[in-house]
Amino acid sequence: MRPRALEWSVENCTIGRAMAILGERWTIVVLREVFNGVFRFDDMRERTGIPRQVLTNRLALLVDNGILRRVPYREPGARARDEYRLTEKGFDLYPLIVAVREWGDRYLADPGGPPLQTVHRGCGAEVHAVLACTHGHADLPPRDVIPQPGPGAIKRAKTAVPPEA
Repeated sequence: MRPRALEWSVENCTIGRAMAILGERWTIVVLREVFNGVFRFDDMRERTGIPRQVLTNRLALLVDNGILRRVPYREPGARARDEYRLTEKGFDLYPLIVAVREWGDRYLADPGGPPLQTVHRGCGAEVHAVLACTHGHADLPPRDVIPQPGPGAIKRAKTAVPPEA
């Protein structure tokens, strides 16, 4: 039995489009840094060891895609430079970063435990990425969630199956 997903095109897949922006390791590392309050180029380079040109390219990609914005600053006696701050589109990636961190904590953490926690500013309790539906069912197990064609889905044209020889 063929999977039903094969009936639908992936030419307008938003996961593929998102991964074209986010799918490179250093891009996620840059986002991690900005979410952790590291906004300046030199600080990012020092903390991560990202090669200068790679960091320049990743920051440009994130700015060009509206995820980060440049904010000028000037240290006394120095030339003007830019900090990189999240836009609303960028802030919307936080659940993704939390989910990736949680997965890494579960499967890749050192024996001493995870190096970072995300907590609620108001009460200090840990924050988790959860699956929830619009009817209010929260913390759904992944096996209770199914993909189905959305309003922008494009049905694939049926291809003729060559007759058996």
